[in-house]
Amino acid sequence: MEIPPEYLKVDGSSDERYWASVRSVIGLADKDGQDAPGIPLLISLSAHHPEWPVRAAAVRILAGRHRQVPEAASAVAAASHDPVDWVAFTALKTATEHRIDAAVPDLIRISGWPSNFTRPDFTRKPVGCGAAFTKRALLAIFGSTDPGRLRQLEDEYFSQMRARIREHTERPRRHQDVVLVPAGPFMAGVAEPGTGPFRMTQGDNPLRAEHLDAYYIDRTTVTNARYRQFLADIAGSTRFDHPDQPEGRDHQPVHAHDPRFNAPGMPVVGVDWYDAWAFARWSGGSLPSELQWEKAARGTDGRTYPWGDDWDPARVNYVERSYGTAVADLDELEALLVTTTDSDVPAHPVLPSDSLPQGASPYGALQMSGNVWELTRTNFYTGQDMDPFFKGRHPMEFMNRKDAFHVLRGGTWTSPQTCLTTYYRGKDLITDFHNEVGFRCVYEVTR
Repeated sequence: MEIPPEYLKVDGSSDERYWASVRSVIGLADKDGQDAPGIPLLISLSAHHPEWPVRAAAVRILAGRHRQVPEAASAVAAASHDPVDWVAFTALKTATEHRIDAAVPDLIRISGWPSNFTRPDFTRKPVGCGAAFTKRALLAIFGSTDPGRLRQLEDEYFSQMRARIREHTERPRRHQDVVLVPAGPFMAGVAEPGTGPFRMTQGDNPLRAEHLDAYYIDRTTVTNARYRQFLADIAGSTRFDHPDQPEGRDHQPVHAHDPRFNAPGMPVVGVDWYDAWAFARWSGGSLPSELQWEKAARGTDGRTYPWGDDWDPARVNYVERSYGTAVADLDELEALLVTTTDSDVPAHPVLPSDSLPQGASPYGALQMSGNVWELTRTNFYTGQDMDPFFKGRHPMEFMNRKDAFHVLRGGTWTSPQTCLTTYYRGKDLITDFHNEVGFRCVYEVTR
């Protein structure tokens, strides 16, 4: 809830006036927070009041009066991460005093597992007040200092949480049109990339051997028909959304009313990374890592295109097919691309997702070269899974941040031959919507 104006009347003109006004606000909170209706106010004060002594006092009141209420206990636990030490210490001390077990996950994030730090041979960094308070709180809540007993208690405490996590991660696959990519090594990257007449750099994917566990991958890119099933099923729910997803999103493709892109069998386009991430969760899978995508596209022999090493324009939808015009270099490519309109040029840019079966990968995945770029979960710069934190910020604020760019693979209907190889790496901003970009999902192989 929003903090009422009377709680914000703090006079900082002198030390005396500051502390007198803070005591007045705390007294008001103490009075208004006596009963259950005052809990939302205390939670808001503990998290958002601009003055730390008020936040700390709200934590004490919540713990002292309302610790049996789950929301209050969670607020006390959350305060252990307050950026001001005395607020965090207050939360830790009250968790110790009242043995607030809801704080355990937060405390373990700070100090690690008590069954570890109570072992005689456990080594640690220099200990400060925060670490000492945290460890004392965990030992008080679990009621033991014996490492063996603590391990047993930890397992009991987290058993229900682990069950919820398993339920969350072991979702049934909602799609059967998949191909199996077996476990084992494969050749990733390219030895001598070159640039060619289109001057596209490719030196960011060096030749190497990589090993992957087995997985399933969609045989085709996600179609409009399948994506519409997702929209109908979620019906406005946020259950599958990424925690960082921008507010007010409904996952509707931005090109849903363009007849060049919205036929049921065509790949869904006009979605961003967050949309694809939510769909993948709903489908029981995830977006592929770029290594998973590359192995599914090229197999184990390091081939240049999904169908082999020799270029064959009949097997792929790319710029010359979609525009019906040959292009020889970057200047000609750009001159052609600027003729694109929002209504009729080109007239038929994308093909259905199951087209051109002669261009299939060694495992039977279709159109892993051309038609639409494919989103992955991999950060373009780090090679790690994307971990965005941009919620509430305008794209202008992060469009130059390396954290905001994921890898695209496979090339698209505007791409020249250079971008259609199994090893070419494209990139895109996490919040962008393009009619050139779609995706497919991967799924675990369960035993």
